[in-house]
Amino acid sequence: MTFFHKLTVIGSLFLMILPSLSAMASVETKKLTWAGCGISKNAFMAEMASAYKKKTGVEIDFKGGGATKGIRQVASREVTIGGTCRHVIEDPEKYMTLPEERRVKLTPVAWDALAVIVHKDNPVENITMAQVRELYTGQITNWKQLGGKDEPIELYVRKGKISGVGRTLRELVFNNYEQEFTATHVVNSSGPLEKAIIENPRGIGITGISSARKIPVKILPLNGKAPSYENIKLGEYLLYRPLYMVTHLQEKNSEVNKFINFVMGPEGKQVMRGVGTVPYEDAIDLWLKYLDQQNRALARGLGKK
Repeated sequence: MTFFHKLTVIGSLFLMILPSLSAMASVETKKLTWAGCGISKNAFMAEMASAYKKKTGVEIDFKGGGATKGIRQVASREVTIGGTCRHVIEDPEKYMTLPEERRVKLTPVAWDALAVIVHKDNPVENITMAQVRELYTGQITNWKQLGGKDEPIELYVRKGKISGVGRTLRELVFNNYEQEFTATHVVNSSGPLEKAIIENPRGIGITGISSARKIPVKILPLNGKAPSYENIKLGEYLLYRPLYMVTHLQEKNSEVNKFINFVMGPEGKQVMRGVGTVPYEDAIDLWLKYLDQQNRALARGLGKK
């Protein structure tokens, strides 16, 4: 075989392999990665990813990690999409977003609520917002103060102040992102908190309603209102908050934008309603009220009244 004949054969083989390489590259670009809070995943993301894959063939690879990672791993381009139940954090002294949370776009897509959960056999039937404040500041320490048994309360809270639940709780209940909590147990994430309440008859804690409704716990009405779909939609349940999809400000992957459009479109909204989550645009009037809450919390952090 001559040298030129060998080149011809090699060239032909390359042309035969090239379509396969292109197809592999296409499959690779259509696999998206997601990191974020378990509450966002439980609220709608798992079902949303399944519906999107069924329609387009594009798979969502879940990384988990919490709301903070959902923002910061998109900012650092470790993942293509994030999910968060809190907004980016502003430095109150420098009047700008924390460096590790810049370069991202947060798109509100749904509404969630914080649910007060206790053991399924707990006799308490309701809790007020004032009682939640007193509970988290150590003024209520016995179940008898809430109409229950004469025994100590074991309060479970998330570690740190920037988790999705912890930051939102400080914002909505205390209007103060720096509020300290007096707790019996401090845990690293919502999962251990929820598991502890399932097992501990004296336990109480707060988590997202999307998680709470899937585990064997008792969800306490707040000020007489349950965190139901209708009460959240109408703004009658007080502890509500938006859920966001996170993308990079300079995102050029068209598949990312296609997925966000799917989530916000009629098919995505139907997926949310099917699992009991309120789509953002179904209750868009809640946004102004929520912004007022945020502004009060930020002002408190700056030492303003």
